[in-house]
Amino acid sequence: MSIHSMTAPADIHPRKGSGPGKRPGKGRGSAGGAGGAGKPQAVPPALEPSPQAALKPRSVGGSFVAFRAITALMLREMSTRYGRTPGGYLWAVLEPLGAILVLSLGFSLMLRSPPLGTSFLLYYATGYTAFNLYQSLSNMVARAVDFSRPLLRYPAVTWVDALTARFLLNSLTGILVSALLLGGILISLDTRVVLDPVPVVEAFLLAMLLGLGVGTLNAVLMGLFPIWEVAWSVATRPLFIASGVLFLYDDMPPTAQKILWYNPLTHVTGLMHEGFYPIYRATHVSFAYVILFGLVTLTMGALLMGRYHREILNR
Repeated sequence: MSIHSMTAPADIHPRKGSGPGKRPGKGRGSAGGAGGAGKPQAVPPALEPSPQAALKPRSVGGSFVAFRAITALMLREMSTRYGRTPGGYLWAVLEPLGAILVLSLGFSLMLRSPPLGTSFLLYYATGYTAFNLYQSLSNMVARAVDFSRPLLRYPAVTWVDALTARFLLNSLTGILVSALLLGGILISLDTRVVLDPVPVVEAFLLAMLLGLGVGTLNAVLMGLFPIWEVAWSVATRPLFIASGVLFLYDDMPPTAQKILWYNPLTHVTGLMHEGFYPIYRATHVSFAYVILFGLVTLTMGALLMGRYHREILNR
């Protein structure tokens, strides 16, 4: 038998799956196709997680994660600030009440009547509650990053959550304390006040905006320059006198009025007085100036915090 005759069967009857138009590996003995039954499934190569994938839970469910983080931070501050002190939240009411009583008693011995109305207690309470709301918010927001520094090491908690949690908690606390104090004074004393709630609400909202803006900006400056905390404390000590809490803006000399007008808190206390004393009209109040002041400080603080928050946390 010749060589050509021995190879003829292989040429005439080619092996199944090895001819033209057929993909290799689908015949008998190929991987995943034993016995010729079924087609093999392609197995994709393993992929390593990318840095973007690690941030996916925060980006997809960002609102829910932020809500949980803010709530946890608020509960943590409530337990650490008020839960470990005898009396708890009672001191949040007693502290401003004591300050108002001291002011009322002291000035009632020197003056025959307050600048507005007949009650020293109500007059100083209206100005003090608005000023105290701003003061507590700006101080608490400014120290929010330092207070929550251990938790900011976790990716789920951001500096925005820390500032928002402190702002919301102290805003609610300040408004509740102010409502209790002012409501208690109106009920216990015969002040004969015709309350206008619109200027009162506007004053509280403006005080909250100022506290958030100044506090956010100070959070960056205190984080980058620790000496700023001492300098700011010294510079703002006369702010209590220059904000219309003790003296009415309209009773000031014209030169003092021109200077004090640029203090946004004089506009806030003026609105509070207008809400409780219908005969008084705070003509010096400028909503545009106070809102612009609050938004500018808030924007500057947010931009700087977004740029330098890692440096502040690593100090």
